[in-house]
Order: sequence, then C-alpha cells, then structure tokens
Amino acid sequence: MISSEQAVPASRLIQKNKKENHRIFFWFRLLLKSKTGTIGFVIMSIVIFTALFAPWLAPYDPSEQHITDMLAPPFWLDGGSMQYVLGTDNLGRDLLSRIIYGSQVSLVVGLFAIIVAGAIGLSIGLIAGYYGGWLDNVFMRLVDSFLAIPNILFTLVILKVTGPGMFTLIVVLGVTNWVVYARVIRSEVLSLKEREFVRAAKSIGVRDGMIMIRHLLPNVFSSFCVLGTLSMATTIISEASLSFLGLGIQPPTISWGGMLSTGREYLATNWGLATFPGIAITITTLGIIFLGDWLRDIFDPRSQDI
Repeated sequence: MISSEQAVPASRLIQKNKKENHRIFFWFRLLLKSKTGTIGFVIMSIVIFTALFAPWLAPYDPSEQHITDMLAPPFWLDGGSMQYVLGTDNLGRDLLSRIIYGSQVSLVVGLFAIIVAGAIGLSIGLIAGYYGGWLDNVFMRLVDSFLAIPNILFTLVILKVTGPGMFTLIVVLGVTNWVVYARVIRSEVLSLKEREFVRAAKSIGVRDGMIMIRHLLPNVFSSFCVLGTLSMATTIISEASLSFLGLGIQPPTISWGGMLSTGREYLATNWGLATFPGIAITITTLGIIFLGDWLRDIFDPRSQDI
C-alpha cells in the first residue's frame, strides 16, 4: 500500500513533468511561428553538426596539399571537377574541407568569448545595480572608460603585446565586450531590487549574495541569454577580422578569417578563395541573429498568449 504522504510527492513530480513538457511544446510552437527563428535554428543546427563531425564530413585532410591541383576552380566552372567541389587554394588544399574545419574555430572562439564577457558583465551588473552608491559609480565610470576606447584599437594593442593565439583571442574578445552586459543587467537590477519579493527576502534576513543569485539572477537571465546570442555573431565577425589582419588565429589552425586573408591575393584569378569563407561567415552570423530573435520571443511575456 502507498500512503498519502508518498502519493503527494509523486503527484507533484507528474505536475512538474507536465509543466516542463508544456514549456518545451510552447517553445517549439514559437519556433514554428517564427520564420526567422526556424531558419536560424536550421542554420545553426547544420553549423554545429558540421563542426562536431568535421573529421567525417570533410572529404580531405584540410592541411593536405595537392601541388598538381593548385587553384582549381569550383566544379561548375571550366576546369573544375567533383573531386574538389569548391576548388583548391594556392597550396592545393581542398577548400570545402578547410571551410568545414574552420567552423570549429568560429564556434569555439565565439562561445567562450561570450562566456568570458558574460561572466564579467553579469557580475558587475548585479553588484553595481544591487548595491548602488559609490560602488555603482566606480563600476559605471569603468564602463565609460571602456566605451571611450575603440574596441578594435584596444584589441589590436593587446594582441600585439601578448602575441596572437586562440586562448589570447578569446580572453581579449571577452574583456572588450563585457560592458554591454554590465549596462543591461545593471538597469534591470535597479528596477528589480525595488520589487516586493526582494524586500521580503531582505526582511527575513536573506544575505545579499543569496538574493542576487536566487532572486535577481533568474529574472535577468532571459535578457542575458538574448544579449549573449546576439553578441556571439559580432564576436565571430571580430575573430574573422583579426585573423584576416594576421592577429587572430595563426596557421596551421584553420579559420575563416585566415582563409579570407589568403584569398584576397587571388580575387582576380580565383574569387572562390575569399568568397566561400565569406559566405560561411555571413550565413553563420545570420543564423545566430535569427536564433536570437526567437529567444527574444520566448522570453517576451506577451508571447505567453500564443
């Protein structure tokens, strides 16, 4: 026999599962209703799948050189063949394989850079907004100082001093992009800390750190996710730009920006070397932006009526 005390937790578990299933179904409905969200989801699913399974999807080793087939055009142009679908570069390396492997670098740099930027900006935004006063003034003047310096100039100086590399690039891009998170989170916390649930928590002696983690953080997390998704697109473009200038990802590591840098010398004779990596960057960033629009719809309270 099952006692009534044992039956209550089971019923609550069933209700919790029903709510979670309803939430997932609700998100899926919003995805289907949003054309841009559906396109973004499909694009990013393909990009992530390509990055994860690059060794099995790439037809060749991306660093393997075929000297006799240098600068081969795409298969649909005169002189092209299905052996190299998108052609080869100046060293005879398969362009399609290099684009597939390049997706790994873009996603890794973009993801970890926004984690660094988000962690810094979220922490500063929570502390500055919650405590206010002189601490808020100090943090906001720090934000103003970062905004006064052009990001690209600050990034170039740091990379020139420390030297290029993937880890350095991730840290630099994270450090230069945290100010947006800090300003957005701070503005929301300034409003939330005057709400009754925060005052009630203070009145019963809940510590400030616990209030920020358990009460304020969940309420600003939606804005944080949307902002992080959208800023990932700009981070990927920044990585490609720095690699194009020779200050980002260094050979033999493959990056779309580095491929663009190599291809610019052959625009007149083999436009595909620069065009195809550029298309890959454009499609990926559009997919992230479209996915960010879908996330914004999910966290919009007005969408609950759908």
